[in-house]
Amino acid sequence: MLNIDLSGKRALVAGVADDAGFGFAIAKALIEAGATVSVGTWPPALNIFMNLLERGKMDTSRMLSNGQLLQFEKIYPLDASFDTLADAPEDIRTNKRYKDTGDFSIDGMVQRIESDFGKDSLDIVIHSLANGPEVKKPLLETSRAGYLTAISVSAYSLTSMVSRLGPLMRKGGSFLSLTYMASERVIPGYGGGMSSAKAALESDTRVLAFEAGRKYGVRVNAISAGPLASRAASAIGIIEKMVEYCAENSPLTEPLQAEDVGNTAAFLSSPLAAGITGTVVYVDKGYHSMGMAMQESAVTA
Repeated sequence: MLNIDLSGKRALVAGVADDAGFGFAIAKALIEAGATVSVGTWPPALNIFMNLLERGKMDTSRMLSNGQLLQFEKIYPLDASFDTLADAPEDIRTNKRYKDTGDFSIDGMVQRIESDFGKDSLDIVIHSLANGPEVKKPLLETSRAGYLTAISVSAYSLTSMVSRLGPLMRKGGSFLSLTYMASERVIPGYGGGMSSAKAALESDTRVLAFEAGRKYGVRVNAISAGPLASRAASAIGIIEKMVEYCAENSPLTEPLQAEDVGNTAAFLSSPLAAGITGTVVYVDKGYHSMGMAMQESAVTA
């Protein structure tokens, strides 16, 4: 039997703050396959996330197939807006939600990982990070600051992480990010520069696959996931309509589940996908293949 076996592999999932999104589902799938997993959590959400874990509020979601509870190896504060702590403005560094977390930058997280586990200690890195502060605004009404923030957090942070974590990766390691088909098609309501950020993310995936593949011997891929009504996605404002529309117009009409993306991520992170890099894999019930919406009156036998 051919199984996904990640025994002995260490993973980092950047962008987990609850149990409702793709990040958590991917972390759980990696652990089910045998990997140990650490996560990076946005500082303003860190205390709430820790409290949910400690009070057992996520125990149902944490239940593994073997009857044990999912455990994270480490939980690191991470604000992917900043490459180094010096890049963070003073009002952020002294904010009550940040000031006691230590170095919450990408570089700070990398230093903690190296301190905790040493070099050649990582096999899998998942980039589940996005932020579009003006996502509800049409592109024509998006400010330069909002646009650049979307690009910075949702796209450039992958480049920053590959650059800094590459030296800690074992040969054959895997980087994986999450994108969305707004990178190539117009999705009205998904604004604020987020479509541009996803397009940049996919372009960077190809370039990083080449550069990091040659330099570090690692793979870089992306999953283009269908819409999911997670807490984070609620910021879009029309996420429920997006989910409903895709379900009505996809070849497979069941709404996408976070576990669908988690399982694909586990495969792409495993040795079974050793020949796959620089690729965007669609996990959207086939919606990306459709060229015309279904008519309400159209009924197939």
